[in-house]
Amino acid sequence: MIDIYEKINELYDKRREVELGGGDERIDKQHEKGKLTARERIELLVDKGSFVELSPFIEHRTNDFGLDEQKGPGDGVVTGYGKVNGRPIYLFSQDFTVFGGALGEMHAKKIANVMDLAAKNGTPFVGLNDSGGARIQEGVVSLDGYGHIFYRNAIYSGVIPQISVIMGPCAGGAVYSPAITDFVFMVEKTSQMFITGPKVIETVTGEKISAEDLGGAHVHNSISGNAHFESPSEQEVLEEVRNLLSYLPQNNEEKPPRLEVEEENDYRPDLTDVIPFDAIRPYDVRKVIEQVCDSDSFMEIQKNFAKNIVVGFARIKGETVGLVCNQPKVMAGGLDINSSDKAARFIRTCDSFNIPIITFEDVTGFFPGVKQEHGGIIRHGAKILYAYSEATVPKLTVILRKAYGGAYVALNSKSIGADLVYAWPNAEIAVMGPQGAANIIFAKEIQNSDNPELVRQQKIEEYREKFANPYVAASRGMVDDVIDPRETRIKIIQALEMLRNKKESRPFKKHGNIPL
Repeated sequence: MIDIYEKINELYDKRREVELGGGDERIDKQHEKGKLTARERIELLVDKGSFVELSPFIEHRTNDFGLDEQKGPGDGVVTGYGKVNGRPIYLFSQDFTVFGGALGEMHAKKIANVMDLAAKNGTPFVGLNDSGGARIQEGVVSLDGYGHIFYRNAIYSGVIPQISVIMGPCAGGAVYSPAITDFVFMVEKTSQMFITGPKVIETVTGEKISAEDLGGAHVHNSISGNAHFESPSEQEVLEEVRNLLSYLPQNNEEKPPRLEVEEENDYRPDLTDVIPFDAIRPYDVRKVIEQVCDSDSFMEIQKNFAKNIVVGFARIKGETVGLVCNQPKVMAGGLDINSSDKAARFIRTCDSFNIPIITFEDVTGFFPGVKQEHGGIIRHGAKILYAYSEATVPKLTVILRKAYGGAYVALNSKSIGADLVYAWPNAEIAVMGPQGAANIIFAKEIQNSDNPELVRQQKIEEYREKFANPYVAASRGMVDDVIDPRETRIKIIQALEMLRNKKESRPFKKHGNIPL
């Protein structure tokens, strides 16, 4: 007769075997590379003691190429659910110590199953990626497995927040899953993403490049724009994921969590010193953000990509907001191809998850040049127009200084759906800057005068007085109010409270056709 306790002991023995993954030797190699194991990462990500593993005993069922003689505990991936800051999430963590984390049929099935659970329960989904790619020994079924994951990434997009954390190699088809998710985190020096690796590139094109220079964290955070965050270590990157989740709702039917904050003086006298009155002098828009938002609440997104626009989450009186801000100290805050993509993507993310959008505007226009025109600035710039027009969350704009031309319209003007537009008294709102406008409108008068430079300056001031000020726009209803800069935070708090229950519908359609 078999004792029940023998079976219980057998269960725990099997669990220990699964938890050991590829064994002590492979775990040591993982640590030598400066990387944690799949389970160590989970422990850092979720609240202590909250993780519940799913399908730990799944294994591959392939008999070819000697796999019938190899055991693969959990088939190279740990899946389950836990809590972050007391709120549930679902997750997977690829185990590089088992088959190099390569994705096979059952590996993909585990991930797809937990993604479905996340969607059914309206819960964020986090993927910790550390994989050698498709498991070649399993052939086409591994590719089919990727397809099932990509499909779920797409259909659950905008339904639940999806976050990808690259913690090792992520190559070939595997990169397309993170590319579809809402946010991508990377670790400096130990994580890479690329479609084809350095060896393949050298074979095909003759170019020599290291894995880090081809697809490392810095490359994707500053050049390609494929990633949103980078951190020096795995511990820090996972802490950043926890921080990001604190700004997001659980799903698209909820509003973001609201924090209780200490009462403070919302009148900010220092704002008058932040922005130079001279319209061409640069400044750092982050100083405006610091003054308007709750202390230390700004979490910048894609900080090192398209630096001429600053986007990210912050809190105002404890309420999550999304910020879209021109950065005058880079390219005079003009909009180019990359900044248009960055802004449009962030606007749509905020709209997906019920996060109010606040735009701090100081823009000279869309950036001129043959490279920009041939690169498709028309198509890319149109994405901003589309994203703002499509968004139904509360939308506020504060014109800090300049708002010229088509960029003025694109950056959440009243005409494309802004709920409220405020302007500082020094704001210039016009088709173009006074200098350019005067040179065109009064060209003959300036040229034929005895003192062209004096006349030019007079005409510049005349144009500025007549057209390039906030009161002309305010008189036409394009600006709701001209405000004291020191009261900017107060006005935004009032507006957010007034718009808290905003509801806005759009014409029925399957989906729009954004100019991708």
